[in-house]
Amino acid sequence: MVLVNSQAVAIVVLASLCLAANAQSPAGDSKSVEQVRRIILRSQHLGAHGMGYNLQSQNTLFQKLTPADVPTLISLVADKDLHVGVQFALASQCETAIIPVREAVVRHKMPFLDAEDVMRLIEDFAVCTPETRQRASEMRSEIHSLGEAEQTRLEQEAREKAAEDARVQRNALKMTDQKQAKELTLQQREEVYRRSLKAMGLKEDGPLTPAQKDLMQRMYRTMVLGESGNRPPN
Repeated sequence: MVLVNSQAVAIVVLASLCLAANAQSPAGDSKSVEQVRRIILRSQHLGAHGMGYNLQSQNTLFQKLTPADVPTLISLVADKDLHVGVQFALASQCETAIIPVREAVVRHKMPFLDAEDVMRLIEDFAVCTPETRQRASEMRSEIHSLGEAEQTRLEQEAREKAAEDARVQRNALKMTDQKQAKELTLQQREEVYRRSLKAMGLKEDGPLTPAQKDLMQRMYRTMVLGESGNRPPN
């Protein structure tokens, strides 16, 4: 009798472990990229401007896709044929898509505006819980702020690059005047030299023909060392 009871307890424990494992696993198995692609494309509906995506598409995608498909959807963000469809597909997964979309934005795998559109679609999707829709609204504001910060950073980098280019250009003009050229440091001369090589499509450590090597040597002697370009190398 004791043996029977022990076996029963073991069975109950095993069943509990299995149920717990199932509860922790994502809903459904992830589909292949091609399967997800087909599901998205087939969710289009005829509208005033031809075939496209709408709320009906989003409902279809909610039924056909699962949270396990979110990573695949993120990988399809750059697919030009699925540009809008992926947004609707991600939004159809409600809460489970919010953080992955943010991560994709931070890693520059998804444009800021596209991510904002996904959050807006979640906000308007009645299938999602009110809490999820509120969370999407907050995330949309956060992504917008991230986009503004990124734009500010890029503009600052552009200004710094323009200032650097202007400085090197001024030094290049000085090198055309013998008197002003003497005012430049070795580092400033080398900057002009390397910028000139770049403009010509040449690299010091890149593959070069004998003629290109000779040209680079003469340029270095004249631009950096201030020697005559016709002087043979030592």
